[in-house]
Amino acid sequence: MRRAALVPAAALLLAACTVGPDYRRPTVDTPPDFRGAMVPVSGQSLGELVWWEIFPDEALQSLIRTALAQNYDVRIAAARILDARAQVTIARSFQFPEAAASGNVQYSRVEGKLAPVQIKETVAPVGGLDFVFEVDLWGRYRRASEAARAELLASEESRRFVITTLVADLGSAYFQLRALDQELEIARRTLDSRQGSLKLVKQREEGGVAGMLDVRQAEILVATAAETIPDTERQIEQLENVISVLLGRPPGPVPRGRPLGEQIAAPTVPAGLPSSLLERRPDVRQVEEQLAAATARIGVAKSDYFPRVFLTGAVGAGGLMVNGQMFGPQGVFSALPSFTVPIFNSGRVSAGVRSAEAQAEAAMLQYQQVVLGAFRDVSDALVEYRKRREARVQQEALTVAASDATRLSNIRYTGGVSPYLEVLDSERQLFDAELRRVGNQRDELLAVVRLYKALGGGWKE
Repeated sequence: MRRAALVPAAALLLAACTVGPDYRRPTVDTPPDFRGAMVPVSGQSLGELVWWEIFPDEALQSLIRTALAQNYDVRIAAARILDARAQVTIARSFQFPEAAASGNVQYSRVEGKLAPVQIKETVAPVGGLDFVFEVDLWGRYRRASEAARAELLASEESRRFVITTLVADLGSAYFQLRALDQELEIARRTLDSRQGSLKLVKQREEGGVAGMLDVRQAEILVATAAETIPDTERQIEQLENVISVLLGRPPGPVPRGRPLGEQIAAPTVPAGLPSSLLERRPDVRQVEEQLAAATARIGVAKSDYFPRVFLTGAVGAGGLMVNGQMFGPQGVFSALPSFTVPIFNSGRVSAGVRSAEAQAEAAMLQYQQVVLGAFRDVSDALVEYRKRREARVQQEALTVAASDATRLSNIRYTGGVSPYLEVLDSERQLFDAELRRVGNQRDELLAVVRLYKALGGGWKE
């Protein structure tokens, strides 16, 4: 019973000897709510939704799934996780004894005329097992393992942040692509309409009803619409190349799905509690794990102040064959405890501790900086979405008014009431209004994507 009680007592003693500070999550002053929040604070958040609930377009969902499997940034992040896992195994291995087997056979033969009593041929086979173990009295290797595990968790959070960024970037690029598609459709429709108007004006000029100035103004309208088409087509192809690279494949065409107005609905859930943002955003969790690793390395550095105890030993067996006659077997066992005590190293140990503490302080400041930036990201995204939505509503009303003004100006010109200059002005306003309406729809969707990313959504698969 006494021996059984000594085991947990020894474990507690070793744990008590672990030097260095234990990690505790820093306290952060979180605001009661996000600035610019559109609904009262509650526990729900847009960031808690999985990405396929935010993006209902089947074509976009297919693109995101392809990117998650083939994107190079995601694959690099996954490889770094494998490296971090191996580093945990390496760091933990120093807490256990290390053993190595060895063996050799020594053979010698003497040629020439020898006396009968002299040795002509000897064979000496020897095999053994060597081991070495450092007693982790001060927690050097326990702290190193703790740091390695924290780095592993940080690498996993880094991969999640890469996924969040990839989903947001791909969604944004896709929405911009669908907006360009709609702009191209508007430009082509406008060009067809203006070419028809040009024919009508030419007929009026030939009949003496209109002047050459009206023809030239109609030609200006046609050229303006025609000039927009190749530039829009260029942007579409370049954006398809961007999306293809995100998918991890050579540039090529990108499949389309729903039109721009049916991509995502306005968020109906609130931003959520600011305190929950620290648990949801992978970049915040990543820097926190890095802070935990830096804190553990302080203990590794401080352990150099104290003695190091080593246990080494060897177990071996062998024999000796002389002129065909075997002597043995022979066995050997040795054990050698040893220790080292730091006495003078020109301040190297103290400098190592100060370096570890400075790195932990830098990690602490980085954590606080990332948290502060996360709150700002959410507030910026909230106000952007609200104002983009307001601008889109006003632009839709402006487009309706411009469309009606163009209709009336054409009627007035056909009836000979107003000059073609009025038609020219109203046509320009309508074309610009339709393009800006598409741009406002796109910007509103992009604002939702940025809000979703700022709230820590998109990494759940």
